[in-house]
Amino acid sequence: MNFHILTLFPEMVEKGLNTSVIGKAVDKGRITLKTHNIRDYTTDKHKKVDDYPYGGGAGMLMQAQPVFDCFSAVREEIEKSGGKSRRVIYVTPQGKRFCQSMAEEFAQEENLVILCGHYEGIDERVLEEIVTDEVSIGDYVLTGGELPAMVITDAVARLVDGVLHNAESAHTETFYHDLLEYPQYSRPEEWKGKKVPEVLLSGDHKKIESWRREQAVSRTQKRRPDLYEKYERSSRCEAYLLQNKLHHIDMLETIRRGNAEILYFGEEGALLYEKNSGAYMITARDEESGKRMISHILPEGRERLEGVFSDFPGNSNREVTLFVSHQEFMNDFLCRQFGLLVEMECTQAVYTRKEPLPVKKGMDIRKLDERFLPVLKEHYDTYVEEGYVEERLKAGVMYGIFEREDLAGFIGTHKEGSIGMLEILEAYRNKGYAKALESFYINLHLRNGWTPFCQIKTGNERSFGLQKSLALYPAKEKLYWLGADESLV
Repeated sequence: MNFHILTLFPEMVEKGLNTSVIGKAVDKGRITLKTHNIRDYTTDKHKKVDDYPYGGGAGMLMQAQPVFDCFSAVREEIEKSGGKSRRVIYVTPQGKRFCQSMAEEFAQEENLVILCGHYEGIDERVLEEIVTDEVSIGDYVLTGGELPAMVITDAVARLVDGVLHNAESAHTETFYHDLLEYPQYSRPEEWKGKKVPEVLLSGDHKKIESWRREQAVSRTQKRRPDLYEKYERSSRCEAYLLQNKLHHIDMLETIRRGNAEILYFGEEGALLYEKNSGAYMITARDEESGKRMISHILPEGRERLEGVFSDFPGNSNREVTLFVSHQEFMNDFLCRQFGLLVEMECTQAVYTRKEPLPVKKGMDIRKLDERFLPVLKEHYDTYVEEGYVEERLKAGVMYGIFEREDLAGFIGTHKEGSIGMLEILEAYRNKGYAKALESFYINLHLRNGWTPFCQIKTGNERSFGLQKSLALYPAKEKLYWLGADESLV
């Protein structure tokens, strides 16, 4: 991932970020961090970048021209390297409050441009021209945007694959599942008369995890009632979906992995927005209940909903292009309402155990990098959305099995969290490679604390047989993917 920070004080940013974890990530090539001095782009011979604001008022304002020219140079640099500069963040107290879910969203970008203001701000005209997101790190005023830019960069960079030494850290710390982190202790066992809780010395991992969960919930309830309310709502939604776990595993894992916006849940069903794939997920008691839930994402329903949910995400602004329907009776209505097509019928299969699967010794399984993109694109044709395989590869979720140094097959995780993209090249079939790859990948998901699941296209008997051999249980009901075009086959 590449960070581009537009600033009047590049040294301040560089000294603040090129140390510790972020500095090491830069040295290892996990991320790149470039500062761009806005002052270098002024046409003023005295290197002046500010002027008095029209209409009077205290202080000076950064001019549009040097900011725009600096951004244009950065955009050209990104495009020359084959990248895109879709997200340009302006750090300002007037922006949307920065949070962990926003950091996760930004971490999906290939390039992130961050604009630092100074003085009394920046000429509004250039902000309208180049900025996609206005972001605030809190309700207070600083002398410039450099400190907020560093905060955002640090929070986003640590979510990039390979930045943290322990990849699981990003999934167990504060704000994961809308909970604050549990209290932690180190040596000695007793300090100033205060002892480490006995359960942490017991060696019983189940009891330890249970204690940590209880502490996280209790601490969140006391210190952050706003977060606790979100956690409680998610927990109640999970309880509803657990009534049919196998059929709803995609929705459950979307919530548990922190990728869900819960738009509605109640006796009528549940409606989620999955942030990674952009898919809406619905399960409904009956067709009329489903139609009432759909009103939550229609423009005319927004005003009513904002009075009900303080955290309503404003989904009427999103284009609905992908839907996951858990009941066939909803398909016709969804197709008519949003102009969608039923593109795939499938069954969800779930690995319900906690024990890892055995992987035959001698199997050479490795994470794939961009060198393997041509062969992946050549052999994986189930999902034909332009750039999908490349995006999954860059996300670090594609693994391959090798015979000597030749790629024999590969597997990955889809955007919404299901295991898939499994393909064994023809010359290497019937050697147990598919079973070894999926076993390895199930174990990988277990280590992340996830419930492994896959979605089997109706009629794919070979896949059904593989899942059965690996002790994955299929749901009794069908699942339907609906899209705006024929991107799924």
